[in-house]
Amino acid sequence: MTKYVFVTGGVTSSLGKGIISASLAKLLQSRGYRVTIQKLDPYINIDPGTLNPYEHGECYVTEDGAETDLDLGHYERFLNVPTSRANNVTTGRIYQNVINKERRGDYLGKTVQVVPHITDEIKANIQRLGDTGEYDIVITELGGTVGDIESLPYIEAVRQFRWEHGSTNTLVIHLTLLPYLAAAGELKTKPTQHSVKMLMEYGVHPDILVCRTEHRMTPDLRKKIALFCNVNVNAVIESADASTIYDVPLLMLKEQLDRIVLTKLKLPFKDEPNLESWKAFLGKLKNPTSEVKIGLVGKYVELPDAYKSICESFIHAGAQNECKVSLQYIHSEHINADNVKEKLGSLDGVLVAPGFGNRGIEGKIESIKYVRENNVPFFGICLGMQCAVIEFARNVLNLKDAHSLEMNPDTSNAVINLMEEQKQITEMGGTMRLGSYPCEIKKGSKAFAAYGKSRISERHRHRYEFNNAYLQQYNDAGMLTSGINPDSGLVEIIELKNHPYFVGGQFHPELKSTVANPHPLFVKFVEAAKTYHYENNPKKSK
Repeated sequence: MTKYVFVTGGVTSSLGKGIISASLAKLLQSRGYRVTIQKLDPYINIDPGTLNPYEHGECYVTEDGAETDLDLGHYERFLNVPTSRANNVTTGRIYQNVINKERRGDYLGKTVQVVPHITDEIKANIQRLGDTGEYDIVITELGGTVGDIESLPYIEAVRQFRWEHGSTNTLVIHLTLLPYLAAAGELKTKPTQHSVKMLMEYGVHPDILVCRTEHRMTPDLRKKIALFCNVNVNAVIESADASTIYDVPLLMLKEQLDRIVLTKLKLPFKDEPNLESWKAFLGKLKNPTSEVKIGLVGKYVELPDAYKSICESFIHAGAQNECKVSLQYIHSEHINADNVKEKLGSLDGVLVAPGFGNRGIEGKIESIKYVRENNVPFFGICLGMQCAVIEFARNVLNLKDAHSLEMNPDTSNAVINLMEEQKQITEMGGTMRLGSYPCEIKKGSKAFAAYGKSRISERHRHRYEFNNAYLQQYNDAGMLTSGINPDSGLVEIIELKNHPYFVGGQFHPELKSTVANPHPLFVKFVEAAKTYHYENNPKKSK
């Protein structure tokens, strides 16, 4: 029978429920268990696809084309196992499903209420992954904090779920905060006590407390928390601030979180966790032999979470190259022809980030012109790739008004065009080209050198595409369309022949980079940045 672990949060948001969930899953996976993680989000949007990145960070896309919470990225990066639509559920989707059933008459004229109809729908979604038979343990992370009005139906659903499935098949981990008062010189437990008290008022008793803290917990403090919160003292877990999120599995191993979970679920320990490759990754990450500065040019740079998967991909690729990647966030709205050299001149590589809309587009195009002309390694993702196509059309093909139809519907040279299947679509949410699509790569290209194979699959999130009416002009002028979708003829990858590293992808490679499998395009980009750095700093030895 599948076992279920619930991770709730208290006191404040952003404590790291996703990282704790992913770390526990990694430890259980390394013991031989089949584990997946699910995120329940309390907002009423159907999915985060229409949310501004400033509101919610990046929108993570799964293999099956679901637009999901960025925590699913952490789950995949830690476990190296793809997630799906079933791994992220929102209040919006729960209510939509219930209302659709009511309209069909599924409830036989009953009055539809939060209990039991909404909570039954939540429980059905929790159990859906377990019912597949593919997993021994399903970890469900509840978004928000205990006490939020939006979270109440989820807490009630967990209470019911535990009652129905029994205490040995379910377990609740409550993540909370121990604030440090500098004036008193001590950690305070009262917020944790109140958070647990509130959770228990809703009928849910936590089995394990994970306490986020800036300072080490004393044995007496653990005993005090255990006494006041009705948990065993060995189930009070310290989660101290770490230098990198990838330290957390090892910290949780030291705290024996996995052992406590298995004991409470009455599951055998199996083998001791095999984390040798994880430790090797951390060794490379923390002991780089070189350093490069890479500029991330985008329009949401005030919130790094808007580019979370890109940032993590650079960590994976940097460790693979034994190189520290120092990311410089550069706002594309602040770049123009007069200051582009000042902004980018000291960098070893430039990534132009994905996005939507016209704001900051000319700064991205100006950045690409600079790196193309100065042989600085370049990587463009989605809109970044499209900007490279526009820049090349304007400055090499001399199509001065070249643009994307998204930005300029009146351009006479729409080198980036609206996809045919998108032309009749009027609704925003979940209607783009989403999910995994195949790509054929031409041998002899930079992309082929990176992947080492000619057939790949990558995840997409876009409405616009390279206009194939201009294909021959680009190829004749030196821009190689090195990756093509075999079914639609859509251009997936562009690159320059006579440039150290100039590659753009219509897809989002960052969504498939994991600790175990750093994405090859990021690995090669960091490698090119290292080469560029040493060629321009000859006094530094390799």
